[in-house]
Amino acid sequence: MIARYWRGWTRPQDAEAYETVLEEKVLPGLKTIGGYRGGYVLRRDDGEEVEFVVVNLFDSLDSVRRFAGEDYCTPVFEPEARRLLSRIEPLAKHYQVRAETIANLRLNREQIFQA
Repeated sequence: MIARYWRGWTRPQDAEAYETVLEEKVLPGLKTIGGYRGGYVLRRDDGEEVEFVVVNLFDSLDSVRRFAGEDYCTPVFEPEARRLLSRIEPLAKHYQVRAETIANLRLNREQIFQA
């Protein structure tokens, strides 16, 4: 399995809108790609900006290429999402997943905000 890791930042006032674009457009689109296994969107509010880390899991680099194209290290954006980002990492990184301990963990918004 391959983990695709990427980071981007928004201004605090754009963070909720960016998260909504991810939830309503980006993640549903990923689910249609053969070899996509799910992923995580991590958020860290840090005063002047909000950092997002996106980790998507794929069966193989061929699956990643189905998502990102031949130049698969280049980040892929919905235009609306790109407009909300104040800065981005220029390249996505890819890692082989060597161990996994989470089984069927699925959080919804209510669980996240109750923690």
